[in-house]
Amino acid sequence: MKWLITGGCGFIGRALIRRLLAEGGHQIRVFDNLSVGSREDLASEAEFAELSDEIDELNTWSEDLALVVGDILDASLTESAISGADAVIHLAANTGVGPSVEDPHSDCHTNVIGTLNVLEGCRNAKVGRMVFASSGAPIGVQEPPLHEEMAAHPASPYGASKLAGEGYCSAYYHCFDVETVVLRFGNVYGEGSTKKASVVAKFIKQALAGETLEIYGDGTQTRDFIYLGDLVQAVYLAATVKGVGGECFQIATSAETNLAGLTEKLLDAIREVAGIEATWINGEQRQGDVERNFSDTSKAKARLNWVAETTLEDGLRKTVKFFVH
Repeated sequence: MKWLITGGCGFIGRALIRRLLAEGGHQIRVFDNLSVGSREDLASEAEFAELSDEIDELNTWSEDLALVVGDILDASLTESAISGADAVIHLAANTGVGPSVEDPHSDCHTNVIGTLNVLEGCRNAKVGRMVFASSGAPIGVQEPPLHEEMAAHPASPYGASKLAGEGYCSAYYHCFDVETVVLRFGNVYGEGSTKKASVVAKFIKQALAGETLEIYGDGTQTRDFIYLGDLVQAVYLAATVKGVGGECFQIATSAETNLAGLTEKLLDAIREVAGIEATWINGEQRQGDVERNFSDTSKAKARLNWVAETTLEDGLRKTVKFFVH
């Protein structure tokens, strides 16, 4: 298959690239503005060719791995990069509640208009499948477990922008026959997450630096933490399983973990792997955060034949080992 991965220099994109290169037989094109991931990050996975924005060059899929530097807000270049792909994995986004609260306009512009540009590129290029990376944020403050049929009530601008992206995916499936698949990721952690500001990566970096960890609020808020390798398998299946166009799936572990409990398990892993004794304190509650969040993943099991297989303890140990070594 020919794969186009927006935001492919990021840690989820690179993990998918590793998966595809290990399997062999694929041609992979990364479309990234290098605002988070870098050429060096991509080169750490494999040698790659960097393509220009010339149409003739973009029309030729001859490399196992290639990079096109560009932004999803550039509609013309986005469409040119997509042309010829069998599947588009749309990972590029402004991520996180905090940044969206600080700058809702920027969050909307990238996550809504950027996603619309990707969908238009898929429509015009007649791409077979487009997988959209979403999250539980569109569902918002509701009694978990979260599932696909819940009405959306986003509690942050980030959730609202991701909900808009999901809506456009549905519209392009019904109006233009673009086979969109929406994946609502749980809280993803794993190897390669050195540039992420999410709780696991942040806490590992702080602990290794000898800093005290700070949990927003009292630590009773819950999340569904999914290991990177399990998530990548879900992305692969969403791009390749037949008959799931137009569908939305919760991709998580169906396990509710409070942040205080996660932190204790993480400190155990840091102690075991790095020999470091770290401590944590409670800080102020963060605006826009959801108190409880975990997912019912039975639809993904039934339609994608997918379940998360990695325990939280094993996943945290693997992640800490990556940061240490």
